[in-house]
Amino acid sequence: MSSTPEHRSPASRSPHSPRVVVIGAGIVGCSLADELTARGWNDVTVLEQGPLPAPGGSTSHAPGLVFQTSPSRTLTAFARYTVEKFAALEADGVRCFAPVGGLELATTPERLADLRRKAGWAASWGVRGEVVSAARCKELWPLIDESVVLGGFHTPDDGLARALLACRAQRDRAVARGARFLDRHTVTGIEREGGRVTGVVTDQGAFPADHVVSAAGFWGPVIGRMAGVDVPLQPLAHQYAKTAPLPELRGATAEASKPILRFQDRDLYFREHGDRIGIGSYAHRPLPVDPFAVPPYDEARARRMDMPSSYPFTAEDWAPSWEDCRRLLPALRGSAVEEGFNGVFSFTPDGMPVLGESSALRGFWLAEAVWVTHSAGVARAVAEWMVDGRPSLDVHECDLTRFEDAQRSPAYVRERGARQFVEIYDVLHPLQPPEHPRPLRVSPFHARQQQLGAYFLEGGGWERPHWYEANAPLVDALGPLPARDAWSARHWSPVAAAEAKATRERVALYDMTPLRRLEVTGPGALAFLDRMTTNNLRKKPGAVTYTLLLDETGGIRSDLTVARLAPDRFQVGANSPADLGHLLRHAPDDVHIRDITSGTCCIGVWGPLARDLVRPLAADDFSHEAFGYFRARETYIGHVPVTAMRLSYVGELGWELYTTADLGLRLWDTLWEAGREHGVAAAGRSAFNSLRLEKGYRAWGTDMTDEHDPFEAGVAFAVRMDKGDFVGRAALERRAGTRKRRLTPLLLDDPAAVVLGKEPVYVDGSPAGYVTSASYGYTLGRCVAYAWLPAGLATGTGVHVEYFGEKVPATVADEPLFDPKTTRIRR
Repeated sequence: MSSTPEHRSPASRSPHSPRVVVIGAGIVGCSLADELTARGWNDVTVLEQGPLPAPGGSTSHAPGLVFQTSPSRTLTAFARYTVEKFAALEADGVRCFAPVGGLELATTPERLADLRRKAGWAASWGVRGEVVSAARCKELWPLIDESVVLGGFHTPDDGLARALLACRAQRDRAVARGARFLDRHTVTGIEREGGRVTGVVTDQGAFPADHVVSAAGFWGPVIGRMAGVDVPLQPLAHQYAKTAPLPELRGATAEASKPILRFQDRDLYFREHGDRIGIGSYAHRPLPVDPFAVPPYDEARARRMDMPSSYPFTAEDWAPSWEDCRRLLPALRGSAVEEGFNGVFSFTPDGMPVLGESSALRGFWLAEAVWVTHSAGVARAVAEWMVDGRPSLDVHECDLTRFEDAQRSPAYVRERGARQFVEIYDVLHPLQPPEHPRPLRVSPFHARQQQLGAYFLEGGGWERPHWYEANAPLVDALGPLPARDAWSARHWSPVAAAEAKATRERVALYDMTPLRRLEVTGPGALAFLDRMTTNNLRKKPGAVTYTLLLDETGGIRSDLTVARLAPDRFQVGANSPADLGHLLRHAPDDVHIRDITSGTCCIGVWGPLARDLVRPLAADDFSHEAFGYFRARETYIGHVPVTAMRLSYVGELGWELYTTADLGLRLWDTLWEAGREHGVAAAGRSAFNSLRLEKGYRAWGTDMTDEHDPFEAGVAFAVRMDKGDFVGRAALERRAGTRKRRLTPLLLDDPAAVVLGKEPVYVDGSPAGYVTSASYGYTLGRCVAYAWLPAGLATGTGVHVEYFGEKVPATVADEPLFDPKTTRIRR
């Protein structure tokens, strides 16, 4: 075995440190070992099948470009930490990060507009950046042909991560704290007992473990199969080439001096390698790789591959990109590609990492589908998760539980992963739906929705109507609507305004089937739910309660609607698969929890005429006196047994009606036929979002996450500090008097202005926060935006929201903006 520091066994380990085995010594594994040992977990063994320091995974060939700005606040935070950490690290006297800056070019008006939107994200998430002229782009990158460039987005703090150096620097630090790195150890099995991981088996022996982390990169599915855990990850090959030395760069002494460069209109990026230029292309066809067929290191070398992650260069795929390169950089017209390879790395169905502990095997963690850009940030989050019980940053977008069972098939992962590759540099609207495979999940009402001309978008695999073309004739009665810009008009229709009006004035049917439903039963169900959540659930059967799941720090894990249907039986409206996993993890033996979503369906019947519609059909009294707000009962609508809950997420009188999936179509037809005389309309998610924001109803995961507590988020009404102990109660007490931010309602001053979400908000000329949810409020005649802003901004305070580079005036408002006394719901 090598005597280099990374292989030394630690001199001593804390007897209180859990035994951790990390599989993979790429940038993620090395970063994680550093982060864990820095937190006192020093019994860490990192196993690597290849040779160190360059074991042959994606890290070994990574070009190292770090562009921090992303539409995801989480990914941007990961990248910011990576830059911060690597900039402070060095190996052999060389810094692990070169802050040469970044430059993204626009050669079309659409791209230039997108770069202005990206500059807004940068301001929202705290990254320095500005949209610059074509002349400034030429100054920053003299080799470009200025005539084809319209402008660019310059980020001075982006740059090049020297991945192998960063691995070495972090290995050395981790080893000094007690970790060990063992190369040439191929994992052959994961040991488990009683639902927990107990160790890792390799061709060099077994390693007992309390925690195992798969940081195996594109081999993640291989390790996952050994553990019985799905890893929804598709490896694909990506072309990278280096030019011959360029006369224009002759005499270059630095690895790179100019910003890393993106030419996204042609799916290309560039970086310097001294007097040569490295070029990466996403313009070619997807080249999927079977992770189970990737050769081990020595076999790859025998096949004349540099390493397992480096496949032979396919010149036929490169040819069109080379022409695009030479058009942008005239200096390349007399040059040629001297070397190239197709490098393998990982894509998930939604392009995000896969992080967290498996619910199927306790102690088995994933840190997969992570690029160098986000590596240190991911490692910190996972280390915090393991040591402290939660990351300090909201990571729900990356949580391994986010994928539904229907999204975990190999065919789905393969198809969506390849699509992520194709779209990586595309200008994508936040509502843009994937094209395939669809439809995947449909409610029982899908056929009727199609007949009504539903415009479907997708979420969680579900087909979700956003509006219905059958309602187009209702638009004429609205009067003129403000004109929309081309961007905000995508995946929107004025029909949404007509559906909102129908809901406010008559009655509408909403398909709420995609909302997650759990059944919680057993002698201990009440005590369990009451301890896990913030509100008082000790109410008689028939009560419905809005409540919150908090973590131990007081952060909002989720919001729930809990209906007590019998003394020991509850129906819980939840948000994500993570809610189910969290409750299952903490449930005592006398509590049983199951997900009933796929076997049931739901229709929201909302509007001032909702009672007129349902009362003649109902087997029970639906008057206000007999069926009050936030009450539930099991009854019949026509021939259909339903669980009826008097709830409304649009601020109008109405009910949520639940039944089994086999009876769903009959329920829809019954309500539709009876509703004709009342002018019933089918309404979609576009109207729903407008109406909920007018009432100030929060959406978990968008408006609030576990980074926020209920008092900041404006949902303190769901917290009963006097009910006894509950998870997070002590933390809320500690936080009292320390809160410096608030989820704040804004009304845009211009009746024609709209924003869509994630835009920066400026107070007194400086960025002070960002928009979470936004939608035009058709009842109010103004766009409503909720934003995280400093606490204490008085009602009437003027602010500005930056939309595509323009400062749009807005005003802090009181909430709820619509029906402040909530009389319409309670009549």
